[in-house]
Amino acid sequence: MSTKIIRAMFVSACILMGGLWSYYLVNEYNDVATSQIAGRAGQPVEGAPTGSVPLPQSVALWVGIGGIGGCVVSILIVFGLALITQDLFERMFPALVAIVLAMMMGYFLAKYILLWYETTDRTVETFLTTTLVLVFGYVGIWLGLSRATHWDTLIQAVHRKAVERSNPKIVDTSVIIDGRIADVCRTGFIEGTLVVPRFVLKELQNIADSADELRRVRGRRGLDIVKQLQQPDSNVTVEVVEDDPHGIREVDGKLVALAREFNAKILTNDLNLNKVAQIDGVEVLNINDLANALKPALLPDEQLQVKIVKEGKEAQQGVGYLDDGTMVVIDGGREFVGKEVMALVTSVLQTTAGRMIFGKLQRVVT
Repeated sequence: MSTKIIRAMFVSACILMGGLWSYYLVNEYNDVATSQIAGRAGQPVEGAPTGSVPLPQSVALWVGIGGIGGCVVSILIVFGLALITQDLFERMFPALVAIVLAMMMGYFLAKYILLWYETTDRTVETFLTTTLVLVFGYVGIWLGLSRATHWDTLIQAVHRKAVERSNPKIVDTSVIIDGRIADVCRTGFIEGTLVVPRFVLKELQNIADSADELRRVRGRRGLDIVKQLQQPDSNVTVEVVEDDPHGIREVDGKLVALAREFNAKILTNDLNLNKVAQIDGVEVLNINDLANALKPALLPDEQLQVKIVKEGKEAQQGVGYLDDGTMVVIDGGREFVGKEVMALVTSVLQTTAGRMIFGKLQRVVT
């Protein structure tokens, strides 16, 4: 919307200026033509074209013609700018900057030399200025066309070196929404720089703006966790980077590409991202793996108390959860949803996604 308003204001201003210029030039021409006609002894006035004839004194006519001309010029400019795509601009702009700066350096260097070595010979002044602008202009064109297109790579390399010195870890959306990363950082077990790509923040914002209430709550929680990580007591440095790998649409693919570019690790809870990163040779820190490593071991034939919250997929199965979120599948617990039961552990399944405990109903506690 703002670009449309600016475009409309630009066209309107060009129409106005076109009318003013037209009116001014016509008046100047008529003044010179009139002076020529009224010249003494038939001598033409200097600057007046031979055979000048005054133009009609019609303000509306010439303002209208000038306005039409200004409108045409503005439309041509707007149309020309529309042909410049984002990719073309990113390629052209560094080159244009290099060329303009180089030519300006040549011009001002010539003026500086002439300031110290004054000369009244206009030819020397013109030749010196032209020579330096030509030399510096060539340098700017060469640098602009052969080196400026790689400026983005140079900037990324500088950023990468800065990040490498601080042991970077790229954070994905799942681990931010999970929230446990903030507590782990406060304990000091994670150090260095947590790199949060801008596209991850955009994904969190989209989740926070979702029409689904549950997704909205998760997105807002993720944004709050990022704020917590930016606090001084988090014991880590959070760096938001604008790098967005081109040609990759999936967020997981972008994270892996950034991790390889920054020589960083990935912090995640996403099982699929975990597998993809390992295939590409990127080291992954999975919060679920850390949580599983810190859980007290439960062995077969041990008893545990759990509340059954829903029915299981298989017949006669009930499902409950421990305080840390571990799923407990109890054979024979289907009829006791909403009740606390005592179960005998029969097996424990450990996976990257988490841990599952299978048990057999012993008795109903409450």
